[in-house]
This record gives sequence, C-alpha cells and structure tokens, in this order.
Amino acid sequence: MTDRRSDDFTLDPVARRTDAAGAHSAPPISNAVDGVASAAVAAPTQQALEAHLAPYAAHSSQSRGRRYPEAAPSARTEFQRDRDRIVHSTAFRRLEYKTQVFVNHEGDLFRTRLTHSLEVAQIARSVARNLRVNEDLVEAISLAHDLGHTPFGHAGQDALNECMREHGGFEHNLQSLAVVDELEEHYGAFNGLNLCFETREGILKHCSRDNARRLGALGERFLEGRQPSLEAQIANVADEIAYNNHDVDDGLRSGLLSLEQLAEVELWQSHYEAARGDYPQIEGRRLIHETVRRVINTLIVDLIETTRLNLERYAPASLDDVRAAPPLVAHSDAIAVQAAALKRFLFKNLYRHYRVMRMANKARRVVVGLFDAFTDDPRLLPPAYQAADAAQQPRLIAHYIAGMTDRYAVKEYQRLFVIDDN
Repeated sequence: MTDRRSDDFTLDPVARRTDAAGAHSAPPISNAVDGVASAAVAAPTQQALEAHLAPYAAHSSQSRGRRYPEAAPSARTEFQRDRDRIVHSTAFRRLEYKTQVFVNHEGDLFRTRLTHSLEVAQIARSVARNLRVNEDLVEAISLAHDLGHTPFGHAGQDALNECMREHGGFEHNLQSLAVVDELEEHYGAFNGLNLCFETREGILKHCSRDNARRLGALGERFLEGRQPSLEAQIANVADEIAYNNHDVDDGLRSGLLSLEQLAEVELWQSHYEAARGDYPQIEGRRLIHETVRRVINTLIVDLIETTRLNLERYAPASLDDVRAAPPLVAHSDAIAVQAAALKRFLFKNLYRHYRVMRMANKARRVVVGLFDAFTDDPRLLPPAYQAADAAQQPRLIAHYIAGMTDRYAVKEYQRLFVIDDN
C-alpha cells in the first residue's frame, strides 16, 4: 500500500503575486533546475495529510480537541504534534532506565521500557498502515502507553499500588495519563503536554468504574461499554505482541528460559522447526532471532487479516461506528489460542522464575521503603513534592516514586538508609 503522506502537498495555483502597490511580481524562485523555477509549494492541510485514511480512522481534523485550546499546527497534523511532544518529554527519556523484565543493571542488551515502547510503535504502525488508519495517532499512543510506569516494572507497580491502597490505589495507565495531563512541565500556558482527546483515550487502556466517573468524557466509554478508536485497539494488541515475543528473546538470552522448555509452546516450536528447516546451517542467537521474527510476522499478518474481516462484517463508516461496535482488532481464534499459551508459559517460567522473583522482592523493598520514609516525614521529599494539604501527600509521593528510574530509586534508597563513610 502506498504511503501518501508525502504526496498530498497542494501546489500553489498562483503563478504571480500582487505586491503592496498592486503591481504584479514573479513568485520567488525555489528548487530551480537548469534555470527553470518550480511552483511554490503551499503547506498541506490536515485533511490533505490524512486523505489516504479510511472513513473509520481517527482524523485529526475531526478530533474532540485538547483540554486547553491551541492554534492548529502548520505542516503537521494534530496527532503528529502529540507524537512529537511525547518524544520530547522528560518521562519518555526516563523510560531508557526503567525495567521491562530485567532491571537495568543486569545487562545492556535486555529490553527497557524505552526499547519496548519503540518496538510497540513499529508493530502498531505496520498494522495501521495496512488497515488505512492513522499511523501518527497509533504511534503517539504506543510511545506514551508506559510513561507512567514505575521503576522495577510490574513489581514496582504492585508495591506502589499496595502502598496506595488506602489512598485510591496506583495504576500505571492512570499514571501515564497524569504524566501527559499534569506532571510534565514544558509549556508556559498549561501543565502537561495538552494532548488530543484521542491520544489520551488510547493511553487509558484500563480504568475502574470509580475512576471513570472522575474522568468525565474520557471515562464515558468504560461506563457505557463502548470501544476506543481502532488506533487505540491496535496499540493495545501491538503491546502484547511486542512484550510476549521480546520477553522470550530476553529470557533465552538471560538463560532463564531454554529451547527445551519452549518446545512445549506450539506458536514458538512450529516456527523454530521451520527456521531450522529453511536454514540448517544457522544456530544460537541467529536461529533464535529468525524464530522470533517469524512468530511476530505470523501474529501481525493474522491480526491484519482478522481485523480486516471484522471491518467487512461490521462495516463501520465512521469513528463513532467503531466505538459502537464490538472490539474489531483481534486475532483469529486459532492464533489467539496459541498466543494465550505463550503468555501462560512466560508467566510460569519467566515472570515467576526464582531469580526474577528475587529481584522483584528487592524492588518491593525499595519502593515500600521509600514510600514509608516519605510518609513518615514528608520533609525528606524535594520541596515540589511536599503537599500543603496533608490529604494530598500520598499521591504526591506516588508521583515522585513513579517518576524514578531504576537506578535513581536505588540511589534514593541508599541516601535515606545507608550510611556511607565515603
């Protein structure tokens, strides 16, 4: 499928222009070749930049807008602006030193939250392009979906959630929304990044009914049983494809998983045997990479084909039709069963491996220790996180801890609890 994003520029029909005195003058010469001037190129409209999209896609020109009104961007769409703001955010840079499965110091080649987010975006864009939905929106959602994740991965999130149990709990999707809505400090006119409604909606994959009621329009779909955009649905499934397969890769690299164990997983083993049959001379890391890429390709192609069938079946003519339909982005039944088996395998053999659990226990001690110390004496916090209202203090502590990288959390813990003669 041709990407028309770069082909939709409209040539300026004015061959001559009128100066202030009313006289005609020649247009400025640009891109002249052999003395022949090309016509001036006008900035493309948002509609032109997205003219290739299907009617059921999310269009920037039809966005439900931003929390704080802003002038429309020039030479890019609203969703491209969102993507750019996310990439330039402080929280995005911190993802480089936040755990995916393996804590940052355990090895340079293991995935981090940053590399994971980039891999999700790549998968999601491939799917979006094939389905003629908005690649820029799907990329923005993918890059932002983990901005609120704690240090130490899910172990850190679980520990912080337990600490916040009496104060509204902690959930990283809601924290990601808090990051883009309030916590980033880049712009003079507002807190946060002031992203479009559709981007914020895609970031919020899960939400309790209680929290949904507090979120106004953004929480309505959770109360009404409606779906988010196709772009949000794609980013959600791309997240699972990325972490399942790359956690296999990291698990094998770490030695916590073995090829013998993976032989019981049909989705893996069928592609592993096919790769060995096609390339009998390769082994080791090359064979693993070849297998991983084949599994990912199978999942992506199946997702595109099944979703296309769902689109034909329900025939949404607009984004509103997508919201009213059942979930449309899905795997076929056969592949869904195989993907679920891989997920169960990883939970049992990698995420519950004793070495991972040991690190998770350390992570829990760090997070709980920090939370308790700051709760006992908020004066230990940086001034920006010391609340004037004591009732707000726990949430500010959660914001502070959630924003830490793995290594910063460890250093902060050492500063509070370790006496160093040096």
